[in-house]
Amino acid sequence: MRRVTQGATSTGGTTVGIPTQRAGGGIGAGGGIGVGRARHRLAAKRPTWPYLLLGLLFCAGYAVIELTRYLHDGSMSWDTAIFVEEVRAYADFQAPIVHIKGPDANILGDHFSPITALLAPLWWLFPSTVTLLLAQAALFASSVSVVAGTAGRFLSRTKALCLGTAYGLSWGLQRAVDFDFHEICFAVPLLAVVLRNVLLRRYHRAAFWALPLTLVKEDLGITVAAVGLLLFLLRERALGVMLAVFGAGMTALTVWGVIPHFSPTGAYGYRDKLPSGGWSHWLTGLLSPADVKLSTLGMLLAITGFLALRSPLLVVALPTLGWRFVSDNPDYWGTGWHYNAVLMPVLFLALVDAVRRVREREGSPRWLRAYADGAVVPVVTAVALTLCGTLDLPAVSVLRASTYAATPRSDAISRALALVPDGATVESNITAMSRLAARTDLYWLGGSKAAPPQYVVLDLSYGWSPSPPADLPGYAAQMHPGHSYRVLTDDMEFAVLELVN
Repeated sequence: MRRVTQGATSTGGTTVGIPTQRAGGGIGAGGGIGVGRARHRLAAKRPTWPYLLLGLLFCAGYAVIELTRYLHDGSMSWDTAIFVEEVRAYADFQAPIVHIKGPDANILGDHFSPITALLAPLWWLFPSTVTLLLAQAALFASSVSVVAGTAGRFLSRTKALCLGTAYGLSWGLQRAVDFDFHEICFAVPLLAVVLRNVLLRRYHRAAFWALPLTLVKEDLGITVAAVGLLLFLLRERALGVMLAVFGAGMTALTVWGVIPHFSPTGAYGYRDKLPSGGWSHWLTGLLSPADVKLSTLGMLLAITGFLALRSPLLVVALPTLGWRFVSDNPDYWGTGWHYNAVLMPVLFLALVDAVRRVREREGSPRWLRAYADGAVVPVVTAVALTLCGTLDLPAVSVLRASTYAATPRSDAISRALALVPDGATVESNITAMSRLAARTDLYWLGGSKAAPPQYVVLDLSYGWSPSPPADLPGYAAQMHPGHSYRVLTDDMEFAVLELVN
């Protein structure tokens, strides 16, 4: 098959890329999908420092959000503590045993996320929970530079910086930053790099950067397969098929092989979150309940001014939306938590692609061309800024003085945790876990069955049904029969108990 090598000519300061031509196929700006015979135009290369600076600004903002929540004991789940134990194990060249999930529980039997081992060298230098939080802030922020820099290859610098700002402020990213540490912080910049290379028509590089996604989480193998489908649609058929087979195969291998091997039950524990029955149940579940799921779709598309619908890059978002919407877990359906973060680079780079396609397609309606050329970036930026206020996203909290002020309760918790020595065996509920995981052998309440924990740490302010125990030593003794505990402190609904015998 004959191929014309991609090159570039310069006209009036604008670099014009010459797209690949294949026998039997026309020349198209996006690989030939509905773009007519328009050329693939790239702006002349510009200095990248403005986009790097934008990423650094967002890194600082994300770090403030992460650290103030951590220092004020605002953990939403046990996830940060789980990943701290995992990274500690990798740093010690041991199997990733996470006692929080159960005695001697190998985390690879829960989710397949070996990419977190990349944080082990940072742990050697700074063995602290803060290390993971700052790494997450940096990873999310790096995607801001990638998205803005990619937009700068197709749009003016001002528009690219505005779009990068809108991306950095997008509610999907902010929800993830405001959540605990999570492995998807690796997926977000990887997806941004993958789709950047797709837009720049560096298809083999895109395939290469898609491969590590299979090490982030088991479901992302299907996303890799979707990248393969995208490359197939862009007429990179052999490469697309190989990538799709690899991605789907990795998901199958991890879900039916690796995870069950390390799981104490010998099965993939999240399979029960998918609906039972045949395809009819799955299809019904995609948009039921319609109000929640359609609202989520509307929110996702609104942040791109709905123009992203004109880009085939959206195919990469379908696997994540698919498994979330067919699941019977309502936490997956909405706009909370961290589940939408991996969709943000897909949506915003699809927007960049859509702007390019509208501009370069012959016969595009005049109103649509005007919207893509002049209005969509201001609209998207205004939407992002508006949602910061209406949804009370964490970016707003960065501007509040109260965010940085210590509270009597956070001070009481710090004093209480200082009573727990390093290296001790501890059982705790969620609040203190992220603070304790880096320096103790940490278990969930009641999880240390082989031997009683030396300390029991209890947040009595929430999570108890119907009410927290009034007799704290009695509660601890009930969890560990034959052993007694004494209360070291019980202040501001936060208590620490010590093993007596």
